[in-house]
Amino acid sequence: MTIISLIVATAKNGVIGVNNALPWHLPEDLKRFRQLTTGHHIIMGRKTYESLGRLLPYRMTVIVTRNKNYHVDGALIAHSLEDAIAQCKNNPLMKNDNELFIIGGAELYKEGLKIADQLYITEVDCEVQGDAFFPTIDLKTWQETGRTAHVSEQGLAFNYVVYERQL
Repeated sequence: MTIISLIVATAKNGVIGVNNALPWHLPEDLKRFRQLTTGHHIIMGRKTYESLGRLLPYRMTVIVTRNKNYHVDGALIAHSLEDAIAQCKNNPLMKNDNELFIIGGAELYKEGLKIADQLYITEVDCEVQGDAFFPTIDLKTWQETGRTAHVSEQGLAFNYVVYERQL
């Protein structure tokens, strides 16, 4: 069985991005992101990929785009979230991968929230202006299974929160 996880950092007002970039700098969260996703498939939208500007090492990248001619050397290309998940499950290069991560953007999070098994959310203790938002979580559907509070080296408070889908 493959676990489908969403991983995201979000401000108190739901903002996850502005101008195709993160609205904060949290090295601690980037380190956690790397630890959780290394060795797994990561699914992202085309704009998210282009904002990164490169493939992330030690992960199999699947880029979702409507553009049928889109190509990135070293990445898998999908034209829907369902297609991306199927490619992950059928990829012989990573046949032992039991968890895949949807890493953005907002459209994929909205769609992925309907089918995900687990959420890794970094709640950043701030409100910022932005143009990309994480959808509201229905707490009837999700159960919080972990929460740890942290403060960044820059003094910004944040929480790592894990949710699992209630059966």
